[in-house]
Amino acid sequence: MSVRIRLSRGGSKKRPFYRVVAADQRAPRDGRFIERLGSYNPMLPQDHADRFVINEERVKYWLSQGAQPTERLEKLLSKLGLVAAPAMREQPKKSALKTKALERIREKEEKAKAAAEATAAEETNAE
Repeated sequence: MSVRIRLSRGGSKKRPFYRVVAADQRAPRDGRFIERLGSYNPMLPQDHADRFVINEERVKYWLSQGAQPTERLEKLLSKLGLVAAPAMREQPKKSALKTKALERIREKEEKAKAAAEATAAEETNAE
């Protein structure tokens, strides 16, 4: 059984509230969990004390037992110094511009450069 430390959603529509739980990774997101470790309320301001409440001792215990936090919780726990901050991922190649779009951008830059040179040449001829 592999244990994950993750967020379990509660709250009403458009008003999220999350419980921080230790759960079997095969269990549903909002389903059965082993232990409740804290809460996270993203609707509160970032500097509010009740935004992220956690039982640090129990989190340390579960991490020592091999529990893996989710990416979002890894970010939140790294602010408390409980785990290392997750590495920032590079942008996927899928979202990079395709060849035609790159060609269009180059053409626009060349036209703009040629127009700037032409105006500079006209200004020197006018003087």
